[in-house]
Amino acid sequence: MGELWTIIDHEGGEVRKVSGEMLTAARRFAGEMNLDPAAVFAGTGFEHARERIGKFGGGKVYVAESEEFDRYLLQPQIDTIASLVRERKPSVVLFASVADGKDVASGVASKVGTGVVADVVDLEAQGERLVCTKAVFGGATVTKCQVEGSPQIICVKPNSFAAEQAPGEVVEERVDVTLSDDAKRARIVERVQQEAGGRPAVEEAAVIVSGGRGLQGPENFRIVEDLADALGAAVGASRAAVDAGWYPHQNQVGQTGKTVSPQLYIAVGISGAIQHRAGMQTSKTIVAINKDGEAPIFQLADFGLVGDLFKVVPALADEIRKRKGR
Repeated sequence: MGELWTIIDHEGGEVRKVSGEMLTAARRFAGEMNLDPAAVFAGTGFEHARERIGKFGGGKVYVAESEEFDRYLLQPQIDTIASLVRERKPSVVLFASVADGKDVASGVASKVGTGVVADVVDLEAQGERLVCTKAVFGGATVTKCQVEGSPQIICVKPNSFAAEQAPGEVVEERVDVTLSDDAKRARIVERVQQEAGGRPAVEEAAVIVSGGRGLQGPENFRIVEDLADALGAAVGASRAAVDAGWYPHQNQVGQTGKTVSPQLYIAVGISGAIQHRAGMQTSKTIVAINKDGEAPIFQLADFGLVGDLFKVVPALADEIRKRKGR
């Protein structure tokens, strides 16, 4: 029987939320396709990650653990996973559709001679193949596609699937890590840890509140932040707001920023230009707040509120806090 792999997305053994989502999807589709689910852990800190992996099904985990992964860029991961793919011949390999995940996935696909589909927001099993749903042409079109080669390499966007725990025993299978000289050509000489705030990261958040030009200035982003805090959400920003220096680029949502697919996306004072829509239109529920009833964002929104955001948003945050306090 073939295997369906999940490549664990982690930082030093700290397993990211998207990995739980992919492990949940892998259990489902492995059953539908008559495949065995398995996971691949490449990096350091497996003992820290073991419990988290076990919460989402456990099972076989190929462990390629070496401090060498922390000393160089992504080529060691690419070489190690590609070698394992050639040896074990899985039918499907799932990566997280984040910056590093997409880089490693494309490198592995190139080495093993198959294709890769990135930024996938939904999957459907059709016989022995998976059909992927994703946005293309800058978000103008949502399409279905599939990888014809083997294995199918697919990058899944965070929040595309709900993570469901199903505790199971982790069966560890160690993989030798031998790096070529080519894999060591790009060495990491310094790491700068970005300060983490109290809010979730934009690319992983289930709820995002984003602000745009309608806020009229950087000082008014506190309105967006207050609503986000009431919801336990991440804060996003449009390109116009970021270009104006109102909010950091790391929070930008759009074609030239982060592409997200949360359960709930609230757009505050954002007109809805195609550049922004390309980064958030696959959100499960979209709420738009804008004083311009003709703004393009309303064509995309599931719920729209035409009004003064400086009155509407604080009132909304207050009401959410009242209901939470009941």
